[in-house]
Amino acid sequence: MKICKHWTYTKKIRWRIRALWALLAGMLVYMFVIGELGGGDSRIMTPLAGRFSRIVFFGGLVYVVWRIRQNKKLLRSRQLLQQQMKTELDERNQYLHDKSGGIVADILLAILLFVTLTASMFDMAAFYTAFSVLAAATLLKAAAYWFYSRQGGERPL
Repeated sequence: MKICKHWTYTKKIRWRIRALWALLAGMLVYMFVIGELGGGDSRIMTPLAGRFSRIVFFGGLVYVVWRIRQNKKLLRSRQLLQQQMKTELDERNQYLHDKSGGIVADILLAILLFVTLTASMFDMAAFYTAFSVLAAATLLKAAAYWFYSRQGGERPL
């Protein structure tokens, strides 16, 4: 985030809150559009696709609202804001995030989640394909994160 390098941490948090509100609005618009297009018909959805779509969508809504509340709480408390800033700027956390794919892997996972959610509403073959790719990408990221987190205290020979 070299563009935002000169911003204060408080300003970054405010932009996160705005982005989360935009995401929340986008999720509600998405839900309306899917409903208008006739997606989410329980007669064509398998039980896995139905559960997946409900968990991802409604769980996502709850998560976004929770993150908005958490970020607003950070802005009210200077001590919490400093603790969060230290956690985010911790070099070890940044190293693990970068080694497990970094921002590119995060964006890829978000795109795969969106594609899988959309496919679960319309086409089961596409859903199962997207679901398996999403699961594989998630497992790879988690395995890389775990592997590099274990290497922290060991010395190479």
